[in-house]
Amino acid sequence: MTLSRSQQRYVDGKTQRRFTPRRSHGELSLAAARDPVAMIEASSQGRVPALVPLRYQRMLASPFAFFRGVSLIQAADLAAGPDSGIIVQACGDAHLMNFGFFASPERNLLFDINDFDETHPAPWEWDLKRLLVSLVLAGREQGFSAATIEAAVRAATTNYQAFVHRATGMGAMAVWYDRVSMDMLQQRVEDDPALKKRLNKLAQQAVGRTNEKLLPKITTVENGMLRFKEMPPTLFHTHDDGSLLPNDDSWLASGNWQAMVEPMMADYLATLIDDRRALLSRFRMEDMAFKVVGVGSVGTRCLVMLLQDDGDEPLFLQIKEARPSVLEGHTGRSAFSHEGERVVSGQRLMQAASDVFLGWTTGPAGRHFYVRQLRDMKTSVSLAEMDAGTLEAYGRVCARTLARAHAKSSGRAAEIAGYFGQSAVLVDALVRYAHGYADQVEADYDAYRQAVQQGRISIDTGDPLKTGAL
Repeated sequence: MTLSRSQQRYVDGKTQRRFTPRRSHGELSLAAARDPVAMIEASSQGRVPALVPLRYQRMLASPFAFFRGVSLIQAADLAAGPDSGIIVQACGDAHLMNFGFFASPERNLLFDINDFDETHPAPWEWDLKRLLVSLVLAGREQGFSAATIEAAVRAATTNYQAFVHRATGMGAMAVWYDRVSMDMLQQRVEDDPALKKRLNKLAQQAVGRTNEKLLPKITTVENGMLRFKEMPPTLFHTHDDGSLLPNDDSWLASGNWQAMVEPMMADYLATLIDDRRALLSRFRMEDMAFKVVGVGSVGTRCLVMLLQDDGDEPLFLQIKEARPSVLEGHTGRSAFSHEGERVVSGQRLMQAASDVFLGWTTGPAGRHFYVRQLRDMKTSVSLAEMDAGTLEAYGRVCARTLARAHAKSSGRAAEIAGYFGQSAVLVDALVRYAHGYADQVEADYDAYRQAVQQGRISIDTGDPLKTGAL
């Protein structure tokens, strides 16, 4: 009997178990000569020096915040352990807070991965392991019981397993166009009033998170012109007296922000298709500022630009620095010479639908950037508002979304399904790993706290977003 191509891929995946037994994924492997604090310090090279203490402060908030800020540590540890040998386009930083809602080009509200700074080809399970560890850490931060956390991790793992098996019976086009919409999620929680209420609240938040609503929050009128408000250290003009850039920074050589940004915009426009380039030509640049975002990205170059059309309707673009993926040193060099193009390519491959203004460019000193909208009906679940039921439901939808992203980007769902199998063997192993590595993260966090207490790491205690203390 001749096997179909999909059936053969399933067999190929199953064969991989001989080389890497599924139970081995429950083992905790760590990189050799491992020094988390030294790795964190090394990762600060090339960042804006004045903002590095702000990054360190945000990482101090909790083990979960620490985990968000140091994907490079887990990447090194994953590379030291077993892998399935099945390579996909990986997110590289698939923790819980890197998923969320945003508007599709058709203005429908979708749920998907929303951060691709670390995207790179890698074994599929690396993403899933990072997601599961983040579930454990989030549950512990909320004070949930060990049984509740294990149930959430197991539910997420089996949901990933279920989707890759389902995807083996779907055509390539069906997988490509599969998406998780707000409407779909609302229909699935009809029998759970609490979850339905939370989803409805998120939908309302997303509808309100538009360029028009953002405008009065971060801009002001000066001499009849719109300008970003000065809110250091999180928002400041690069070429003004309040700039936090060092005096010898290459960005200041141009003398003004327009001279710096115009060539960047020209390069960026060349990466867009014609219709989107035509649309952007109807907007004029009004102002640009440096905007600090997230935890792991703090200190990297990140700009926000205000544009307006002839009717003075606003558009905010984010120009974010793209550095080499933390995965690259463990899986091989990127196929892209431009890190911004790497991010954009990975995002387009993995997301169900991507920002119409997604592109890339090069800035002063040859730094690589990618460009996207700053806000377009974007919202996400707040960890602080999660109860046990929400954590489990959220973990399930994140895992399902990740499985779809891997299937779409690689076409290897059948191999993953073959390796995974229908039993709980790999599920059990991944649950063990998630708990074991969460323990390791907490140990690393304790070492980090000690480095802060001893003065090796300097923090910014004036960070308005700080949520932790020594």
